[in-house]
Amino acid sequence: MSEHKIKVDKLNLYYGDHQALHDIQLNIEKNGICALIGPSGCGKSTFLRTLNRMNDLIESVRIDGKIVVDGLNIYDPETDVASLRKRVGMVFQRPNPFPMSIFDNIAYGPRIHGVKNRAMLNEIVERSLVQAALWEEVKDRLNKSALGLSGGQQQRLCIARLLAVEPDVLLMDEPTSALDPISTLKVEELSQELKERYTIVIVTHNMQQAARISDYTSFFLNGLLVESNKTDKIFTNPSDQRTEDYITGRFG
Repeated sequence: MSEHKIKVDKLNLYYGDHQALHDIQLNIEKNGICALIGPSGCGKSTFLRTLNRMNDLIESVRIDGKIVVDGLNIYDPETDVASLRKRVGMVFQRPNPFPMSIFDNIAYGPRIHGVKNRAMLNEIVERSLVQAALWEEVKDRLNKSALGLSGGQQQRLCIARLLAVEPDVLLMDEPTSALDPISTLKVEELSQELKERYTIVIVTHNMQQAARISDYTSFFLNGLLVESNKTDKIFTNPSDQRTEDYITGRFG
């Protein structure tokens, strides 16, 4: 039995007078990977950022509708946004490690949330790096700068940094677009392992990647959610001609 982790109901988003998302209705299942696909500028990343209110940081944005995460309406005025972003974390397109040691990158979030005990921090850092499949590569250089890691290692470090604050949902905005094929494969394999514990929503322009790693796929076009279904259904027998045209390369 699938269980909805996130429910999106009649979501509209405006940048000033321009409407970027139109009446989005979408349920995202718990402990699965939902891929958001569609041409550039179609609203995928904008939608992703609504799930932890990152768009709040843009002055001209206006949003109506409802997004419910585990029963909580995240756009309720009473919602603690800092707490929401701890539970629903984001990995960006380009790795963005802090200019500090590998250890301090991972310990940063727990320290912000009040963890001071060194033994506890050591445990969190090791656990997070193990979960991000990076521990064996960096365990002997934890006090070295994170900026010395390769691009693929930096991206897995950013994932570990997110895991250190024990989120429920991982949002990934084209997390492999800046990586080489080997690093991309590692991040994809990692995503498959992480979905056992987390709900993952990933924006990707790579159709093969969406087909390989996701359980569900949602196709966006011009700010509309055209259709959403199990990935094998979307890629083998989509309901909408526009979806078929996109995934077969006829446009986009």
